[in-house]
Amino acid sequence: MANELQRFRQVNPATGEVFEAEVDLSALAEQLVAQARGGNVELTGPNGLLTGLTRQVLQSALEAEMTDHLGFERNGPASRGAVNVRNGSSSKTVRTEVGDVTIQVPRDRAGTFEPQIVAKHQRRLDGFDANVLSLYAKGMTTGDIANHLAEMYGEEVSRDLVSTVTDRIVEEMTEWQSRPLEAVYPVILIDAIMLKIRSGTVGNRPVYVALGIDLDGHRDVLGMWVGPTGGEGAKQWMNMLTELRNRGIQDAIIVCCDGLRGLPESIRATWPQAEVQTCVVHLTRNSLRFASKKHWATIAADVKEIYNAPTVTAAETRLEEFAEKWEADYPAMIQMWRRSWSEFTPFLAFPIELRKIVYTTNAIESLNARFRAAIRRRGHFPNEQAALKVLYLVARERKINRTNPTGETHGWKAILNVLAMTYGDRLGIN
Repeated sequence: MANELQRFRQVNPATGEVFEAEVDLSALAEQLVAQARGGNVELTGPNGLLTGLTRQVLQSALEAEMTDHLGFERNGPASRGAVNVRNGSSSKTVRTEVGDVTIQVPRDRAGTFEPQIVAKHQRRLDGFDANVLSLYAKGMTTGDIANHLAEMYGEEVSRDLVSTVTDRIVEEMTEWQSRPLEAVYPVILIDAIMLKIRSGTVGNRPVYVALGIDLDGHRDVLGMWVGPTGGEGAKQWMNMLTELRNRGIQDAIIVCCDGLRGLPESIRATWPQAEVQTCVVHLTRNSLRFASKKHWATIAADVKEIYNAPTVTAAETRLEEFAEKWEADYPAMIQMWRRSWSEFTPFLAFPIELRKIVYTTNAIESLNARFRAAIRRRGHFPNEQAALKVLYLVARERKINRTNPTGETHGWKAILNVLAMTYGDRLGIN
């Protein structure tokens, strides 16, 4: 039909997804770039083509909303004799992804018009706020973000505005931290990261992080808590684990943790049937802490022989060989292995697919690596809330074409089959 809109195939540059649109965006983009080059015109900035296009789109959308609200076009026949009609407009400047844009917001005589595309009292479009939060999640300070946005938009952006935008997530973060959780998690991984936070004076504070894998194989951060100064402690973990239980987790099949003394007891006090698995990576690191650097490569190779053993009996034999070789030089290292043995070996009863998940806290280590990347440029955080805001934004960020710490677990169906054979009654799936 002649009045039907032609549809064009478009590609989302961020995701690669192909979709259909009623406007040929590619042709429009080429036209704008050609005009900018030919006329020596800027694409962005106060007089840029994109700024003008954004202004026109917003203005047209507002006029369309007013037409829909009144039920008739401007100066149309239906407007004659109508009680509620257009009543001029008011000027408003909004901050967008391409800079500040001034629009004319139409008014109606009855004062009942409530625009949606640019709501009343709204001074920033969502894209602007999303940019600010993305930069904040990358570890930039409010001052860094203000300077970056000023360079990008060609206009001053205050640090107070940046703080206002980032403070918007505090309520969302609070709700997230207290949300109900599943009754059973096949795997929970816990770890802590140290941050410098000011509380009178600047000190090292542990941030406790728990990541769970649910029955569908979905990995999610269950909670984050800032502890007192003095380093990671099993007593503090007891408080965090109790909170997780109070939020709904009645059972955890396997809990992976570092070799912190007293932590296995805290885990079993919270979930008595839980299998506690000490992270092999932490054990290896702690082994090297006791040893001379010249022996690191040999010790790491010997440790690999232990955790790659096909059975518990074979692992015990390799541990004795390891002790015979190194105990004279590093008795504390061997003592640490023997003390951690009962929490080290549970994974040896599982097939390779499950071992990869439970014998190391790699998933949470990956998350902590992102945390460290985000906080590297900061000397310290002014308070606990500022630290948690950054970590929360990092935790929820999904990077395109990258392995993310949260999300689906590869090969989960095979793993779930193994778990069901041993723990089916506790999982509630048999």
